[in-house]
Amino acid sequence: MDKHISSLLSFLDSSPCNFLAVDSIRNILANNGFSEQSLNSKFNLKQGAKVFFTKNDSAIFAISLGKKSIAETGFKIIAAHSDSPCFRIKPNAVIKAENGIIKLNTEVYGGPILYTWFDRPLSLAGRVIVRSGDSLHPTTKLVKFDNPLLQIPHLAIHFNRAVNEGNPLSKQKDMLPIIAKINDSLQADNLILQLISDKLGIAQSDIIDFDLMLYDTEHACTFGANNEFLSSGRLDDLSMVHAGLEALLQTDGTPTDHTSVLAVFDNEETGSQTKQGAGSPFLSYMLKRIALAQSGSEEAYYQAVERAFMISADNAHAWHPNYSEKFDPTNHPKLGGGPVIKFNAAQKYASDAVSASIFASICQEAGVPCQRFVNHSDVAGGSTLGNILASSIPVKGVDMGNAILAMHSCRETGSVADHEYCVKAFTAFYGME
Repeated sequence: MDKHISSLLSFLDSSPCNFLAVDSIRNILANNGFSEQSLNSKFNLKQGAKVFFTKNDSAIFAISLGKKSIAETGFKIIAAHSDSPCFRIKPNAVIKAENGIIKLNTEVYGGPILYTWFDRPLSLAGRVIVRSGDSLHPTTKLVKFDNPLLQIPHLAIHFNRAVNEGNPLSKQKDMLPIIAKINDSLQADNLILQLISDKLGIAQSDIIDFDLMLYDTEHACTFGANNEFLSSGRLDDLSMVHAGLEALLQTDGTPTDHTSVLAVFDNEETGSQTKQGAGSPFLSYMLKRIALAQSGSEEAYYQAVERAFMISADNAHAWHPNYSEKFDPTNHPKLGGGPVIKFNAAQKYASDAVSASIFASICQEAGVPCQRFVNHSDVAGGSTLGNILASSIPVKGVDMGNAILAMHSCRETGSVADHEYCVKAFTAFYGME
């Protein structure tokens, strides 16, 4: 198996939610010579520095400063996101049902394909907020339950004979997972706190709050007669995060003149309008602070923006062999056909003829095929990071991604070859002068 694919599968398994994904990235960066910097301190960064910053434990930004000033060379930015559609545990989540069955109250995060979550072994992952003695600065601990804890059981077909003819689902009624049956050793009301306390070895009274998400416990894998396909949850968008990270680390051994940036935002699936999302001015603030630290002038930042190029990396839709009528007749990317440039006349994507030509040329120099995606004109498309970021940083950029099937399913399908192609293209981009 190619080392990039093996690394991807491991990364996906260690990243069941946004908080754990950022922690995985943090550890990889720290093990490859990057140092974590505090946003509370004055920036004092020299040429050649390798640093990263985090925001809200769920967004992370890695920067490899070039040998020349930012004003002279600009930025090379790859942007992606850490979050994926899932289910979040509500406060006061325990619901006692008949016969001692306990189910959990959940709310939907983003836009998952609901019925793909039925009848799977699920578990919990996220962050726990713990008392520290300072009310303004509590302690954050990450938690991941590796063993299956929950399942969302479907109603038997015998009670709904028309289920295969279409089955409208209630997010509040149909999608609640079962977790336990009451017994002498289980205190139902404090079940979640009890599980967290036992897992982290802390007192229940020290737990203030938590952000916990459901995830599928089945491991990421390859499949197919020649292992040519990828199967995992969260390919959208952790596969693009991984490709950007691999490229940054591959090109880091040879210092470049320009500054390379890997920006991994949170909350893209819910619109990006958070302090850690692409809709905030966070990235522009951070890059401006770096420019000021280098030159002492904001002018350097504005010059750098005009010389910058951004790749907004978010997965695209692969042509589906069972639903060809849903796709544009002349622009439907295929699995294994290479990275996909995304276009939209309503400007939901940042790509235009200039930026698309630049990315296509990067792919050509890397020896990588390249595809185009445009929605069927009768089908509304989504948006992503590129145009949202442009509202705070007017940078030239392209929206692209690898093509996958079943986007937003509990388990998506991608291409092994496409991931290898993408790492090559991103590596070429970061390495160009």
